[in-house]
Amino acid sequence: MIGADGENHGVVSLSEAQRLAEEAQLDLVEVAPNATPPVCRIMDLGKFIYQRKKKERDARKAQAKIEVKEIRLRPKTSEHHLQFKVRDARRWLEKGNKVKVRIQFRGREIHYPEIAMESLREVAEELSDVSIVEYQPSREGRSMLMILAPEKSDKK
Repeated sequence: MIGADGENHGVVSLSEAQRLAEEAQLDLVEVAPNATPPVCRIMDLGKFIYQRKKKERDARKAQAKIEVKEIRLRPKTSEHHLQFKVRDARRWLEKGNKVKVRIQFRGREIHYPEIAMESLREVAEELSDVSIVEYQPSREGRSMLMILAPEKSDKK
């Protein structure tokens, strides 16, 4: 048994451990039931649960949230319009977001995937200084998809 102050009391009977917990006005908690003999601790269980939940909340807040932004293009997208989209993607990548580049096919455009592949290759090339290709271009139904992730920079 481990006391309220953290010191080890050694092997104590159950009735003695319960008596000590009542004297300290705390709870007797079994922390290692599979050990021989089982290990119990005298503590304030409500306070312990509250502190554990608080640590979990703080850990969730500290996690980096990576957002995935998307730009949608067509095989016939003009060069000028493409530059606007690439500029947006560059801004998002510099902020640390991932960018999904999707080329949507309509009608017979689906029979010419090489046009879409070339567009995706151009986008990846223009953004190669701030990103890496995380997911290579592939066809999914009536669209072609590529995911760019921000480049890891070790400038610390």
